[in-house]
Amino acid sequence: MTLFLEQLLNGMQLGVTLFLLAAGLTLIFGIMGVINLAHGSIYMIGAYAGTYVAATTGSFLLGIPAGLAAAALTGIAVEFLVVRQLYDRDHLDQVLATFGLILIFNQAITMIFGRQPLFVGLPDALSGSVELLPGLFYPLYRLAIIAVGLLVAAGLYLLINRTRVGMLVRAGSTNREMVRALGVDIRLLYTAVFALGALLAGLAGYMAGPILAVQVGMGEQILITTFVVVVIGGVGSVKGAFYASLLLGVTDTALRAYLPGLLRQVMVGPEADALGAGISSMGIYLLMAIVLLIRPKGLFAGNT
Repeated sequence: MTLFLEQLLNGMQLGVTLFLLAAGLTLIFGIMGVINLAHGSIYMIGAYAGTYVAATTGSFLLGIPAGLAAAALTGIAVEFLVVRQLYDRDHLDQVLATFGLILIFNQAITMIFGRQPLFVGLPDALSGSVELLPGLFYPLYRLAIIAVGLLVAAGLYLLINRTRVGMLVRAGSTNREMVRALGVDIRLLYTAVFALGALLAGLAGYMAGPILAVQVGMGEQILITTFVVVVIGGVGSVKGAFYASLLLGVTDTALRAYLPGLLRQVMVGPEADALGAGISSMGIYLLMAIVLLIRPKGLFAGNT
């Protein structure tokens, strides 16, 4: 039971990290109709900027605004200089242009920081573990990531469903031309949405830094999984991204933790481990296929 709860929390921690990435990505795709492959690079930039400032100053907290600012400013620059030219182009042009940005950002980071991973120490307040249940000790930092992810999800819900900006976002995701006809500066709205998505990606990158290595190419490793979240949740749906992120996080963690052991009951150890690892790595894609067979547009298509 203790192991199950620990893996459940690990799955939630992975899920909220995916949500921070997927929320911005699904807004950008749902409202602007732009496939932004460079979203993972913005995640990497937020991780590098925040980690560098934290390592230089010795303050983990100072790394947070640094990572958020770097990611948001990069997002604004990308939208203004590149993406704005692609709104009326087909998806192939968008894919090629944003893939080119991946190569540019990776090379730029290599030139500035080198290829060695960056590391940052956790503040003393988050470096230990807490006993949630008798025998269940869980790292405070991972609990903090879960708490931040849930707070961001609640904040996005209020922003999208309780504010005028959110009303425009919801309207823009269904009928962009009508929003433009009502006199709304659609370009400013697009820039704001892109900056928000980039900021969330930067937050995810910085928080993942102490758990994963902050290194060149880290954005591409998680980008594909993020697209799977968007597809399962429904393009343009933040609510769908939230539930799909948690579903994928828990599913992926559970498969990696339990499937090899289950296969050892019917197979030789090394073969069971190899097969279990292979199936576990495919688990989220199998889940996506099942969801799309039942609901081709995702779990919450058209429901922001």
